[in-house]
Amino acid sequence: MDQQTPDVRTIQGGGNVAEVFRAFLGLGLTSFGGPVAHLGYFREAFVVRRKWIGEQAYADLVALCQFLPGPASSQVGMAIGLQRAGYVGLLAAWTAFTLPSAILLVAFAYGASALGADGGTGWIQG
Repeated sequence: MDQQTPDVRTIQGGGNVAEVFRAFLGLGLTSFGGPVAHLGYFREAFVVRRKWIGEQAYADLVALCQFLPGPASSQVGMAIGLQRAGYVGLLAAWTAFTLPSAILLVAFAYGASALGADGGTGWIQG
């Protein structure tokens, strides 16, 4: 196998759903900056620290996900969850990574409503 061929064995399987959920929840609580920044956080967490995926396999995965429609960081995260703990791992990765921001947005909406913010869009537009 030459240096350019991705080695799928660089993704360590056999993980459990709880470890996937914990890893992505930590990232979901602390990762800000959009999909490009998330990819950097994912690389640090899963290539460098946890060694769940090799450098070349991660680069190939990012390239594939950037080609596909939708946010690349979500797709990369779900793919890592899938490889680590199967389809339930995919769901755990997606849920844990997106849940903190979803809860924050709902809390903001309820807070704005409770403070008497106008339901119209005028305050958003300036």
